[in-house]
Amino acid sequence: MGKEVLRQLPSVYDPHEVEGRLYEFWEKEGFFHGDVAAPGETFTVVIPPPNVTGELHMGHALNNTLQDILVRWRRMQGYVTSWIPGMDHAGIATQIKVEADLRKEGLSRHELGREEFLKRVWEWKEKYGGRIIHQLRRLGASCDWERERFTLDEGCSRAVREVFVDLYNKGLIYQGDYITNWCCECNTALSDIEVEHDDVEGRLYHIKYPMAEGDGCIVVATTRPETMLGDTGIAVNPGDERYRHLVGQRVILPLMERPLPIIADDFVDPEFGTGMVKVTPAHDPNDFEMGHRHDLEQIRVIGPDGKMTDLAGPYAGLEVLECRKRVVQDLEKVGLLVKVEEHLHAVGHCYRCHSMVEPLVSRQWFVKMKPLAKPAIQAVVDGRIQFVPERFTKTYLNWMENIRDWCISRQLWWGHRIPVWYCQSCGETIVAKDDPEDCPECHSHDLIQDPDVLDTWFSSALWPFSTLGWPDQTPELERFYPTSVLVTGFDIIFFWVARMIFMGLEFMDEIPFSHVLIHGLVRAHDGRKMSKSLGNGVDPLEVIDEYGADALRYTLITGVAPGNDLRYQAEKVEASRNFANKVWNAARFALLNLGDFKPNGLPAELTLADRWILSRYDRVVAEVTRQLERFDLGEAARTLYDFIWSELCDWYIELVKPRLYGKEGEKERQGAQAVLYHVLAGSLKLLHPFMPFLTEAIWQYLPNASPTIMLESWPVSGQMEDAEGEAAMEALMDVIRAIRNIRSEKGVPPGKKISAILFMDGEQNRLIGENLAYVNSLAGVENLERRQSGGAKPTKAIAAVAAGIEIYLPLADLVDLEEEKRRLGKELDQAREELARSQAKLANEGFISKAPEAVVDKERTKHEELQKKIEVLTAHLAEIEE
Repeated sequence: MGKEVLRQLPSVYDPHEVEGRLYEFWEKEGFFHGDVAAPGETFTVVIPPPNVTGELHMGHALNNTLQDILVRWRRMQGYVTSWIPGMDHAGIATQIKVEADLRKEGLSRHELGREEFLKRVWEWKEKYGGRIIHQLRRLGASCDWERERFTLDEGCSRAVREVFVDLYNKGLIYQGDYITNWCCECNTALSDIEVEHDDVEGRLYHIKYPMAEGDGCIVVATTRPETMLGDTGIAVNPGDERYRHLVGQRVILPLMERPLPIIADDFVDPEFGTGMVKVTPAHDPNDFEMGHRHDLEQIRVIGPDGKMTDLAGPYAGLEVLECRKRVVQDLEKVGLLVKVEEHLHAVGHCYRCHSMVEPLVSRQWFVKMKPLAKPAIQAVVDGRIQFVPERFTKTYLNWMENIRDWCISRQLWWGHRIPVWYCQSCGETIVAKDDPEDCPECHSHDLIQDPDVLDTWFSSALWPFSTLGWPDQTPELERFYPTSVLVTGFDIIFFWVARMIFMGLEFMDEIPFSHVLIHGLVRAHDGRKMSKSLGNGVDPLEVIDEYGADALRYTLITGVAPGNDLRYQAEKVEASRNFANKVWNAARFALLNLGDFKPNGLPAELTLADRWILSRYDRVVAEVTRQLERFDLGEAARTLYDFIWSELCDWYIELVKPRLYGKEGEKERQGAQAVLYHVLAGSLKLLHPFMPFLTEAIWQYLPNASPTIMLESWPVSGQMEDAEGEAAMEALMDVIRAIRNIRSEKGVPPGKKISAILFMDGEQNRLIGENLAYVNSLAGVENLERRQSGGAKPTKAIAAVAAGIEIYLPLADLVDLEEEKRRLGKELDQAREELARSQAKLANEGFISKAPEAVVDKERTKHEELQKKIEVLTAHLAEIEE
């Protein structure tokens, strides 16, 4: 670019012109790539891999904005960064989509066959999958695209087999007939955390079971009368005096005429229903455990298709709910239905298709969790892994300490097929990393591989190290593992975070990351969850099209504390867009006045305004850095907003305009240029992780700018702090604000110059005298008279007190004295209330002894100022009343 182009920042910021061009420039130049051979400390993040079926939604936008801010910040701090992107094959979700397409052709996957169906899925993946990866580029995500991975790629698939076989050989993976959560719609088993429990208005049915010997009957309460067809026992609590005498006796199962033993088990809650429960080991997880303890038979009356099996007798073939209806009718006919009550209870639903889950006994593969959970618990307890915010530590530990074995097999075709083969000749089970050619026992070639695939989360659990080349000891694995921070939503702490922790410890003997940053949900403007069914979702890409990516990013993070939900509001996006425009306009003004400027450090002589803005900038550098280090990204964004908008743009730029215009001499102009350039360039660096496109677009127009702001050094604080300069400037600003406020209240036209009389002591007099130009320029004053405190006060003037200075504006022709009395009275009341609060604080021994000395001193100063303010206001009110 030529010099003249550098100076011509367009009059309006156009995100559409900037964003695509800059992203292409960044990616082409390789700025996102972390060189494994580069020196320095590393900062690695693995992206929570979005589903291959997914499209960018507001949750993704928030999650990836948070990650990008951290990565861009650390990159500027000199870390070798690698933000590893990729996608999850999403077993159930992807298979459902492809099967839906097949149905439109009148086909099913079974008609196609496994090999042809998988070929179709891969074709679908190549055509439609991965749209979200391209959408992330629109957001500005600075991912290390050269390291993009897919959970079903060759390397990740090899890692999956390695882990499965290793855990199997250690006795931590086993196969067994266990009760699992079964989705009849998806036709597969689900792990416990893939089941969402919703409260449903149901019914509680009280049913008589006749005693097998003698007369009489017992009464049992159930929410699912259709499962009674599979009952193999009745249970009571051993401590329940009402039924202790019945233990060991038998009852007859209604409708099926089967004798059932009455057993005693501590699991039974004497308070639920009648205190007697039916035991159906094949269709309830708690009953399954009771059945094992008491050696009860398992009778499966509901099949994987959601219909009653042949063991349900006359009800075989019925859908579950139809069977329930028929069973209730038949019980009523024979007089065994005692009563039916309305009952609110939790019902499990599939997290993917939301249909009701059936607990069924089936042969599945499981991971034994207790041995793996123990070190994963310890890693969090001893602080090697920290959750932000800390309250999620308890959530994690509660789940891990009560963890059940993980069902990892799924009755699907799309996914990592379980690396187990069964010899059809001798019955040998072969578990191997590579496909076997023959049976190691009998050398038969007649081998059949297990038809099931692994839970999608099994491969995701290996993501922090499989993406870096494990099981090979690659340079990337050695350089970038463990990763630095994981950014994720609270909803997958169990699905994913916990599993990555125990897999990392088991196979890398090291934690996968040191921090877990948890964020909340992006909710609709009314606080409800965004969803397709409610029609209240907002497409992030549409927001980007209208306002630009930076405006969306800033909206999603500003002021939001870690772990908290946020409400999406269009007006907030507009406010962020306005902020971007404010920054652009400030930079444009600066560049118009930096045409002949050559950066060469700061001037030796600084004005009060220079000292103030440099000190404030120094403090903001420290504060933003501190906030980022503690993952308080929302507060960091707010700090920057306040500084850039309110201090740099609204005050400093206005203060230096006369100097920039050359009204005070060439030396003063060059000094103003140097300070403005220093603070503007530094502010752009601070803002870059939050608004990457805007800051890069401006940066490339700055004098002597490097090729990209992205690789600039992060600002360092501690060089320009000036408490005295800040205090003096704040006093000056208070005076200007006080005059401006009175002008505004009285409706004085902006262009009208006024007179002002200020009463103050010697130090204040010196401050105002040295900075008269600021007061005159920014407060619209043309005749400012300085008088010593305690002198005679002017009459028929409006009064105010700021920084201990008494301000009188002789605007008698504009003043309504009655209105002025009311205003002074109101201000006096407020000052008295503040004084009372300040007195209470200073009278509090706890505050005096525990608060930092600087805080106590500040409160004492405030107390003195309030006393003086009340004294002045009281006197002026008395003057008006006279």
